[in-house]
Amino acid sequence: MPLADRPDDDFGRYLTALPGWREFVAAATSEAMVMLMQTEYDALSKEEKYDYDEDRLDHHARLQVVATSTVRHTVTCGRRLVILNRGAVSARRGLIVTGPANTGKTIALTQFGLAHELQDRRRHPGQDERIPVIYITVPPAATPRMIAAEFARFLGLPVLRSSNITDLTEAVVGVCTKARTGLILVDEIHNISLHTRTGAEASDTLKYFSERIPATFAYAGIDIEEGGLLSGIRGDQIAARFTSVATHPFPYNAEWKALVAQMEANLLLHQHKRGTLSRLDRFLHTRTNGMIGSLSHQLRGAAVDAILTGTEKITKTGLLAVDLDIASSRKRPGGPSAPNDDQ
Repeated sequence: MPLADRPDDDFGRYLTALPGWREFVAAATSEAMVMLMQTEYDALSKEEKYDYDEDRLDHHARLQVVATSTVRHTVTCGRRLVILNRGAVSARRGLIVTGPANTGKTIALTQFGLAHELQDRRRHPGQDERIPVIYITVPPAATPRMIAAEFARFLGLPVLRSSNITDLTEAVVGVCTKARTGLILVDEIHNISLHTRTGAEASDTLKYFSERIPATFAYAGIDIEEGGLLSGIRGDQIAARFTSVATHPFPYNAEWKALVAQMEANLLLHQHKRGTLSRLDRFLHTRTNGMIGSLSHQLRGAAVDAILTGTEKITKTGLLAVDLDIASSRKRPGGPSAPNDDQ
């Protein structure tokens, strides 16, 4: 995208707003950026090189998602539930994606949403008024009104101080019903604990939405089984209606190697030699503890550095220069710790 065409305000790009979700879908279905030949790059003017490099930085900032086994399993389970729920008038089944932090829960959830949106568009071509998917995140210490407000903000409905939960709920249900919303994604669900009165009421609000909106609900959160979402009578109701998909750190195996190779294939760096990262796949596994989120940050960060510094390639030294999250440096029980800089 030429620099002049870039939006000044990135707010609409957040997945928790409808314009942002639609941009996410558009980006996922658009043609991949093609890297210029070195001679073509050298022939660009200074301004053209700047715009081209900015486009490459954008490309690496949101590097293409690789369809891991976890993503494929989530999409398969989710599609099955959506189909089974078509004829249900109550007690629809839902999906919970759960696991440790940084293991790809949000990726799996949003890829399920993307698959559903694309399928809905194929079934109903040209019906732009439809809103097949809603994506919200649960705020910390969420109240029922805060949950309803998240729905309203995604849909672009006004959230005023004077708007009570009944007003917001009725507005949301009305729009979702008219727009034929079929899938509702709720991320950060671990922020709801049934051990507190507020958390129990927030959970009841989601349940009320699920009863009023003929859609499949899919949640994602950290270690749901160990949290407070499935405790007590309310928790038993959730557990009875939801299927669970677990995410986890990847072991060092053929899938991990393929994952690194696919991410390397998506790089747009002029001096990078294909196969460099594949030869470092064990090092990458040790350094990231097999966390897909840490691996993505590692490779995207190194690619950005390679463009900004002009080296145009990723090396082991360049990988070590990218600071990772604290969790990836912690040693897992029975697993390797992250290497020191001299490794």
